[in-house]
Amino acid sequence: MPADMNDYFKKKKPNNNITNKSSENNNSENPLNNISKKIPSLGIVVAIVAFALFAFKPYTIINSGEVGIKVTTGKFEQIPLSAGLHFYIPMLQKIIPVNTRIRLITYSNDVSRELGDGYRNFEGGLRRNRAIPVLDKRGLTVNIDLAVQYSLRAESAPKTIEKWGASWEEKIINSKVREVVRDVVGQYTAEQLPEMRNEIASAIQTKVRQKVDSLPNKPVILSSVELRNIVLPPKIKEKIEEVQAAKQDVTIAEQEKEKAKEQALKAAEVAKGVAQKNRIEAQGEADKIRIEAQSQAKANKLISASLTPELLQLEQIKTQAKFNEALRVNKDAQIFLTPGGAVPNIWVDAKGKQKRLMGQQ
Repeated sequence: MPADMNDYFKKKKPNNNITNKSSENNNSENPLNNISKKIPSLGIVVAIVAFALFAFKPYTIINSGEVGIKVTTGKFEQIPLSAGLHFYIPMLQKIIPVNTRIRLITYSNDVSRELGDGYRNFEGGLRRNRAIPVLDKRGLTVNIDLAVQYSLRAESAPKTIEKWGASWEEKIINSKVREVVRDVVGQYTAEQLPEMRNEIASAIQTKVRQKVDSLPNKPVILSSVELRNIVLPPKIKEKIEEVQAAKQDVTIAEQEKEKAKEQALKAAEVAKGVAQKNRIEAQGEADKIRIEAQSQAKANKLISASLTPELLQLEQIKTQAKFNEALRVNKDAQIFLTPGGAVPNIWVDAKGKQKRLMGQQ
């Protein structure tokens, strides 16, 4: 290479070194350059975390009406988890959601399938079992239809699931209900069951509640036990219907008898009232006559007591005055006086008498 070219490149090298140093200084002073280098590593971490959340799903959601039971390496935590979002450590922990809503179990032969199949994942708690067969006091088989409402107690749910397992309903409710029904119904004959229905229903509910509440920690809240139906054997049912029909006939006859008796009593009361009315009216009439007679007698007695000789003489003078007045008006009148002057005097017109005599002639 020519000398002049070597000299040229030698002069250029220091300048290049200065340029490289200045560029390195600029890179060290700009923090964005460092962040831009770290962004790919952060994206990888976020992607790994997202994949872990999607693959392992270390969380669960507890709905309202449920509680969660956290299990850590096989051990149940005794404080239940309330509704909401909860996290756990995969492979070491898990959360079991437990339904605490009111549940219904029925015992009936009408429909054998389980109820609420479409709501199993959300509601649950709707179950139907076969009717409970029970032997009565004489050994006859009767079927009892029941409906039981209950719910799992939330605060003791971890202990309940830990002790009784997932089939706690079968062990607590179903077994106790069947036991109590057989004990109560077995005390009566089949014919007595319809008449003692209310007493039997009350006894079943009371005893089932006592047995459930007597369990440790009271795992279940029993709402109601309803006796729906008592299915009797056909022959016993026919016999009871015949007896009921006979009793109904007797009842109708007794009602008719009572009705006739009431009508007879009513008629007797009416007749008694009429007789009483007639007697009162007759008594009133007799009392009226008696009172009038007494009044007349009293009046006559008063009049008789008041007829003194002086009064009679005065009355005679008054009557004589009337006669004298009559004689002044009619001088031809004839006067007839009764002896003693006690009876009023009577006068007759003489002219009328002469006219009658002339007519006869």
